[in-house]
Amino acid sequence: MIRTTLTSSRTLPQTLVLRGVRHASVQPATPAPAEDGGSIMDAFASTSIGAQVLPQRFSDLKKKLWHPSLETRWKEVLTELEVETKRIVTERDGGKEMVPRLPFSQIKAGAIDPELSDRIFKTGSVIIEGAVSEQEALKWKADILEYARINKEHVRGFPAEEIQVFEFYNSKSQTSARTHPNIVATQRWLLDFLPTSNKAEAKVSLRTVVSYYDRLRIRTPGDAKFALGPHIDGGSLERWEDSAYRSCFADILSADSKGWKEHNPYDITPRIDADMDMYRVGKGACGVLRPWQGWTSLSNTGPGEGTLRVFPNVRLANAYVMLRPFFSPKPNAGGSLKAEDWTVDLESTAFPGSAPGLGLELTDASHPHLKLEETMTSMPRVKPGDQVYWFSDVIHAVEKNHNGTGDSSVLYIPAIPLTHQNAIHLRKQVKNFSLGLPSPDFPQGQGESLNVGRSTPSNVVSLEARRVLGLEKFEVPEDAEKGEREVLEAWNDTFEKV
Repeated sequence: MIRTTLTSSRTLPQTLVLRGVRHASVQPATPAPAEDGGSIMDAFASTSIGAQVLPQRFSDLKKKLWHPSLETRWKEVLTELEVETKRIVTERDGGKEMVPRLPFSQIKAGAIDPELSDRIFKTGSVIIEGAVSEQEALKWKADILEYARINKEHVRGFPAEEIQVFEFYNSKSQTSARTHPNIVATQRWLLDFLPTSNKAEAKVSLRTVVSYYDRLRIRTPGDAKFALGPHIDGGSLERWEDSAYRSCFADILSADSKGWKEHNPYDITPRIDADMDMYRVGKGACGVLRPWQGWTSLSNTGPGEGTLRVFPNVRLANAYVMLRPFFSPKPNAGGSLKAEDWTVDLESTAFPGSAPGLGLELTDASHPHLKLEETMTSMPRVKPGDQVYWFSDVIHAVEKNHNGTGDSSVLYIPAIPLTHQNAIHLRKQVKNFSLGLPSPDFPQGQGESLNVGRSTPSNVVSLEARRVLGLEKFEVPEDAEKGEREVLEAWNDTFEKV
């Protein structure tokens, strides 16, 4: 079996084309037909269905939610944004890294620098360094390339002619990364970072990390196709339509609240019952409560090399995004961002950037006060084994062009806890994993069921790893509160060993 030995993401010894992807010494693969025509781009209106005019009920919804104090909050948010957008650009262009770095050693020691914690809270994103060695991460990538080579007739992804995002869910590298003790420990800390406003009753176990099977990316130099503009996952219109989801933003929208400055985006309690996929028609939804999205790097990569970008102020962005549908520019505003040039708009059905069943997209046209062309900030340079996480409300994007000289490669591994909803998904995921099928949230078909060397439940031997993947019962801590105990015991009561 041919292996590619890599010492860094820049030392790929030979050039090859795997369905157009240039990597190690692998023969060209025969393109496999898309089994359902699905791709990652189907999750966004701009790359799938285009702009939509919403029905009258969305005007009615705005009128239902409207109260005069929203106008005061809107003006406050615009004033704050004018200052914050200038700060972001000035500090970033002055050389400051806008995304905090947290050494894994602090997590392991249970002693997080308070200043770092405050910065994570503000930005909603973080880089975790030192949990996985460069050597181990590079071996994961080398093994993936070999897995792709020996199963070349079944490889598919986006774009089909030169794959950057692979429809792999069940490679052994992915399984090893998802169950890596230090990655699990990182995710347990991230989940513990989340407050619960009703801890005793909240039906969630934040210390029970479970895995969510996602894809992987190996983006090659020169690519300009895998370019996702600024967006927020977790549905779009649901934020206003679904009462439980809307309650996550009560301090922004509710007349009884103290105002948007009291908004805590991280409170997990109202999110547990939020319906982030009301329409069940699109591919922009996630079947789990996913507080932290994330990836683990398999390469050296940095700004300009096809990496992640974020807007580094989650609370302020949430306030603006949630208030935006209630206001529109005056006819003669001429592009002005001043509050006096915007007016209350309850008659139109517009919820900018939103479409049924899809994610929320943001542009300088739809959300101009964010000045996204200027403020979206690329992840600073990371090494193989570094982890990057961003909270589910964070506006994020992928750089339009990969102008580097080496691949920009990641395994998508978010941090999710056990809830009743997540347990339902986990059961489906376990079944698909055992059959080599795609993760339940993603384009279906034969997936990796015919692949040689894919990961299977029998490959996973440690008890902790098997629990993370949903292959064993969970331990119920003695100090578990009522809600936590309920979700853990419900899983254990209905558990069927694979």
